Amino acid sequence: MNWSWEYDPNEEHLIGGAPAALVAAVEKRADELALAAEALYLDGTTHQDASPKGENVLVPGGMFLCQIIPRHERVYIMQITCW
Repeated sequence: MNWSWEYDPNEEHLIGGAPAALVAAVEKRADELALAAEALYLDGTTHQDASPKGENVLVPGGMFLCQIIPRHERVYIMQITCW
């Protein structure tokens, strides 16, 4: 399995009406987070400890809340806020 990211619950729910520049910034940063998590958790599927706590990530034009789940090898984007 390869690390990736996804919207939770779904893309339409989270980005509906958000500016395209903000969505692009969120997705670019999510790609970077997935790469970093892959380097940190070499085989996430065997991870036994608790998952790291969710974090707010600032991007140009807003922020997003994400949760890294090593056993799923996923970064879940759970909320997007634009300002």
